[in-house]
Amino acid sequence: PGSVLAAFQEYLQHLGLHDFPCGLGSWNKSRLNASRSPRAQPVGLEEAVPPGEETTEVLLELLRDQHSPWALPPDCSPQAQSLREVVVLAPELLLGSRVFQLVKSLRILDKGVEEVDEGLLQFQQLEELILSANHISRVTSAHLPRTLKVLELCYNDVDDLQDLCAQPPLELQHLGLGYNRLCGPSQEKHFTVDFWPNLVSLDLSFNSLTDLLGLVSQLSTLQNLRILLLQGNPLALIPTYRGFLVDSLPKLSILDDIYIWAEERQQFHGLAKQPELIRSEARLVVSIGEVTGLPNPEDFQQLEVGSEGPVIACTYFVTYQF
Repeated sequence: PGSVLAAFQEYLQHLGLHDFPCGLGSWNKSRLNASRSPRAQPVGLEEAVPPGEETTEVLLELLRDQHSPWALPPDCSPQAQSLREVVVLAPELLLGSRVFQLVKSLRILDKGVEEVDEGLLQFQQLEELILSANHISRVTSAHLPRTLKVLELCYNDVDDLQDLCAQPPLELQHLGLGYNRLCGPSQEKHFTVDFWPNLVSLDLSFNSLTDLLGLVSQLSTLQNLRILLLQGNPLALIPTYRGFLVDSLPKLSILDDIYIWAEERQQFHGLAKQPELIRSEARLVVSIGEVTGLPNPEDFQQLEVGSEGPVIACTYFVTYQF
């Protein structure tokens, strides 16, 4: 599937919501007709289940029993199981697009999704959207539900945030953009309180961000930011990287999955006021353990002085690609 909506439709088929013991069929048709009837059932009375149909208790047991042929695999998400059980209790939700109202968390991982389409707006109660390990390069914010609190886009091809920041969901608390193709400073300007007033957690790890000073000036406006991941970016190679961030963002609790203790904050106190220590350069030490398949220069040094043998000079070049 190329879009999120298409991937979700495929997901519904995998869950078998339209098939026994979920869905609508001969096993529960009288309950559906009763739900459509305007005549209310008297309180305290339960209508007998007609022959050939099953009670909701029996249908739920078929879903929950691990030995049942209709049970989901143990590694399926609780959301999947909950969705199936709700449909058993209220099969009329499968009519039209009412099933979208049941979904608060949507996880579509490694399904070849390339587009966050406007069909996502049908999920009017959606709070968590996980789209990791797909092929998404752009996200249009107008296609995101306003109720969204978690947006995870790790391991994609995102290289520009302009469309995402046009009308971002203001209630968002976590934004995951790790392992993408972001490079600054054109992208670093998008991480301010103007776009993300309630952001608590931000993952920008393993991108190509280079401007530490520029990024910190933007992040310092995020008053609710407590968790930040920047490891894997070129700016993380700067010698004073961690200390400068710890002192520049006093409300930060976790940096690169490491908790910031009071002792560390005291150790780097005042470093934020010395931006001259931030150099746009990094030092790498590369050690070569062993080289095979090349002539040993010492073999040519074994020739005796005055020997008429040919003199061979060897020069080697080593290229590093980062």
